Amino acid sequence: MKKAINFIGARWFFIALSIAMISAGVIGYVANGGFNLSIDFTAGLNQQFRIDPAARTVAIAEVRQALAELGRYDLQAIGAPAEQQFVVKVMADPAVGDFQARTEARILQLLEQAFGTGNITVQSSDFVGPRYSQELATQTISILLVAVILILIYAAFRFKFVYGMAAVLCLLHDALFMLAVAALFRIEFSPTTVAAVLTIIGFSINDTIVIFDRVRENRGLMRDADLAMLLNTSITQTLGRTILTSTTVFLSIIALFVLASGDIKNFALLMLVGIFEGAYSTIFIASPIVYMWTRANEKRRKAKDLAKYGQGQAPEQRQAQALVQRRAAAEPVAEPEAPEPEVIQAAEEAAGGAEAEASEALAPMQAPVVDSPPPGPQGQPAQQEGRVAMPTSGGGYTRLQRRHKKRRR
Repeated sequence: MKKAINFIGARWFFIALSIAMISAGVIGYVANGGFNLSIDFTAGLNQQFRIDPAARTVAIAEVRQALAELGRYDLQAIGAPAEQQFVVKVMADPAVGDFQARTEARILQLLEQAFGTGNITVQSSDFVGPRYSQELATQTISILLVAVILILIYAAFRFKFVYGMAAVLCLLHDALFMLAVAALFRIEFSPTTVAAVLTIIGFSINDTIVIFDRVRENRGLMRDADLAMLLNTSITQTLGRTILTSTTVFLSIIALFVLASGDIKNFALLMLVGIFEGAYSTIFIASPIVYMWTRANEKRRKAKDLAKYGQGQAPEQRQAQALVQRRAAAEPVAEPEAPEPEVIQAAEEAAGGAEAEASEALAPMQAPVVDSPPPGPQGQPAQQEGRVAMPTSGGGYTRLQRRHKKRRR
């Protein structure tokens, strides 16, 4: 297996980087006076019109150029291109009285100047009030909350609660990061922006689940490894898959960003940022959250055990010791009674008799002490055949006798 990269060891650097980026987005939000909301989230006029194809064939770029004097507006082509139907949304200006009537007349005037009188047909014209915009914003937030809750339930059921919370906090980090980018660079906040954020959330949670699933597999294979090594190994093993997936999606979004325009271009721009951010948060945010959360739980458990059982033993040992102490307190151990004098005298007599029997049995084995013969012709003591001198010890006992006596005792 290849060497595991120490991602957990660098967790504080990347956490500080994320905090700095989100803080920059908050500063940009305050400095710019909020998000750059599109027409869909503000009050304004929504008008659908048709340019007669028989009179002239036009492109959406020409229509957008013709309505440039309206200021802040949004233009979309609907239906078949041959029908030349468009929808224009103009943001309401509170300073203009009778905004709807004046804006409708101005739109018709600009279109007739560019494409000829009588070639423009107004199909519908509606004024979208602030109440509708607020309901749309509320529904958007509700959709995000429902998605987050469902993801939490899924991750907690598939793994553990701590993994589910790490996945949810990672998704919250993704959403805040994307909103910070939109606020800092004044990207228009529209339903397309919401779609981009939801897409990135789905992309990020998929990568997070892959890593957590590998952690669950390695837990059974690396029983002796600590949590940091387990997480680092799992991330390293799935790093190639993460890079290949992110690169493939990135190349597809690049083509969409270059060829598209309008809201689709903004969508592609947010997706380009979100692809790298999703992979970044999965590796450097989700797994460190699991590590720090687990360690915090262990510290709280150890502190609780220390307060309850004392220091120096595992909880199981402390529980067993406490159980033994409770049993000892409930059932005191009786002291042994002293033996009777008759019993002691009988034991001493039996020991003395056994010692006498041992001495009598070993008496034939004692070798007599032999005087040394006169020296031989060359100064060596003469050897006598058939007799072996055995060394004796104090009290007349040989070494063999002492050993036998010790065994009998």
